[in-house]
Amino acid sequence: MDKKQLKEKVCQVIDKNKEKIIRLGESIYNHPELGYKEVYATNFISEELEKLGLTVEKNIAVTGCRARLNAENEGPRVAVLGEMDAVICKEHIDADPETGAVHACGHNIQVASMFGVAVGLTLSGALEKLGGKVDFLAVPAEEYVELEYRSKLKEKGKIKYFGGKQELIYRGYFDDVDIAMMMHVLNLGDKKVLIGGKGNGFVGKNVQFIGKESHAGGAPEKGINALNAAMLAINNIHAQRETFPESERIRVHPIMTKGGDIVNVIPADVRMEMYVRGRTIQGILDANKKVNRSLKAGAMAIGAKVKINEIPGYLPLLNHDELDNIFKLNILDFVKKEEIIEDGDFTGSFDFGDVSHLMPSLHPFIGGIKGELHTRNFKNEDHELCYIVPAKSMAMTIIDLLWDEGKVAKKMIKDFTPKMTKEEYVGFLEKISGVITE
Repeated sequence: MDKKQLKEKVCQVIDKNKEKIIRLGESIYNHPELGYKEVYATNFISEELEKLGLTVEKNIAVTGCRARLNAENEGPRVAVLGEMDAVICKEHIDADPETGAVHACGHNIQVASMFGVAVGLTLSGALEKLGGKVDFLAVPAEEYVELEYRSKLKEKGKIKYFGGKQELIYRGYFDDVDIAMMMHVLNLGDKKVLIGGKGNGFVGKNVQFIGKESHAGGAPEKGINALNAAMLAINNIHAQRETFPESERIRVHPIMTKGGDIVNVIPADVRMEMYVRGRTIQGILDANKKVNRSLKAGAMAIGAKVKINEIPGYLPLLNHDELDNIFKLNILDFVKKEEIIEDGDFTGSFDFGDVSHLMPSLHPFIGGIKGELHTRNFKNEDHELCYIVPAKSMAMTIIDLLWDEGKVAKKMIKDFTPKMTKEEYVGFLEKISGVITE
């Protein structure tokens, strides 16, 4: 069997199991769970991987799981990832009525496509003809939400980092991985695929303004209004926006999580969460200095104190040209050339950006959805394109990488210079962590 015939066989197996792959994705969609809470998803994905004859390690970072193929083989190791968590969008028709969680970012689709790759490679016997290994990682907590909940997990020693891939890198789950890949859905209009997309990184922040309570009607002059300090701080950030370089695509977006306690008491405890996003690490750090200056000035003007808890966010998303090209040639079996967009630009963030700083990484965007990510209008309109096409294309890409004793993968690894080593990466996360009190 030559490489072309092997690819055809893998695709036939994926087609034969199409309903099973889609059912997995839809079942997870119907059970949305937020980050580090993906109990249903972890158990369901684990059970389905075990049915393929794989040994599964569960709860690898609070939740999540890993299965390894050809673990004893020599040769490069490729990891296929899928994210499990939902976002909060209470306005969505399918949102959980209690939590507001819904898969309006399509992570259920990612996991199903990952599973599709596993189905194709295992049931076809393809791995016997490949010179390398494949990991399947169902990853928790990509969405950077519920920071207070994750802070408590960290205090209890259950996690060190808020992002699932950060945590898995730290725990060593990428130590012996050479190449990583996953997909993400996106509304592409009349197009079907986007390859080579770049994205922003960010720093996360928990901010507390500390004032002094007093009776709001009877003695407001005796209080220090922490809410006013926060409002001034937000305006100060707005005043900085013209100083952000356009090339850095800076985005700063705070939310108020606590504005006071009761209306007739001057607010003494006001809290905010925010991201500071940018295209490069240096750009993020420079913008973050300006934001911190703005927060401190808001507190100083009112006579309040401010506590800024800096939390490592995600690194900018990088792409690998050769991997992108291999994937493109494979997906052209299912879409037309004119339906592919190359070199996209996003100001959102993906924790796969952290992985892309350590190894060659593939992160294409697939169409087939309606509406924008994280909104009430998000909907999967094309199950074939969303679930099946990327599964086939990633499986075929793995065959290209690991064919002929992994020749292509070995050269790719040899030629790749990581932006950071793991030690440098973890050191950077620690460097930007900390609490500032003024």
